Amino acid sequence: MKTHRLRDLLIWQKSIALVKNIYLLTENITTKETYGLISQIRRCAVSIPSNIAEGAGRNNPKEFYQFLGIANGSSYELETQLLLLVELNFKSEEEIQPLLNVLMEIQKMIYKFKTSLMNG
Repeated sequence: MKTHRLRDLLIWQKSIALVKNIYLLTENITTKETYGLISQIRRCAVSIPSNIAEGAGRNNPKEFYQFLGIANGSSYELETQLLLLVELNFKSEEEIQPLLNVLMEIQKMIYKFKTSLMNG
């Protein structure tokens, strides 16, 4: 199996940047939500690069593929939660749209990466 240097993976780099931006977006939301939606949003965001990292550290493409699937699931969960921020009037669509754009790009990258792993 081709080894993957984690810090060289663009998908991981973009995911790390997304986490930083998620933390910035959520830092001023009411404290009563700190242990509710905000905590869940942050955990989902962190899950994306964490699962990419864990998959990169595995010994075969099938395991990496599985962890990319988990990262992808977390990305869709995060997308839902960001939309909830708008629905609950914590943030505006204009505030979350740049993050949704990056998230969509990461989702596409995960799909392509998974395809490349299975095709050799």
